[in-house]
Amino acid sequence: MIDHENRIIRVSAVVLRHPDDGRILTVRKRGTAKFMQPGGKPEPGESAVDAAIREIREELGVDLDPARLRLLGVFSAPAANEPGYTVESTAFTHPPVAGVAPAAEIEEIRWVDDADELGDEYAPLMVTRILPALKAAGA
Repeated sequence: MIDHENRIIRVSAVVLRHPDDGRILTVRKRGTAKFMQPGGKPEPGESAVDAAIREIREELGVDLDPARLRLLGVFSAPAANEPGYTVESTAFTHPPVAGVAPAAEIEEIRWVDDADELGDEYAPLMVTRILPALKAAGA
């Protein structure tokens, strides 16, 4: 959902780890330059959990178990692809899933190590909010 008056984009995002080595999945949407967690904007009346599950199904072709989603937090940072906007993300973690592949608007996926120094090709929300929260939570 986009609140144009306050220049806020509300999204649900999910941290997924690789089943073999624990690296974190990032995605780059078609026509953009920044990698970020998969997810997206809720539809009217849709909960953050329901939006996360729908977006992951659409973007990556996998079904998440809502009972296994864990709230990591609600975070804000400058929007990666919409200059002048702030993104407010309800971020979840979910145990690893198999069969992840780019679909819908996802151009590219990249698995990253959360200990890596991530450069400008990664969204501010991921680098400044989500990764530090993961480390703090030991997730």
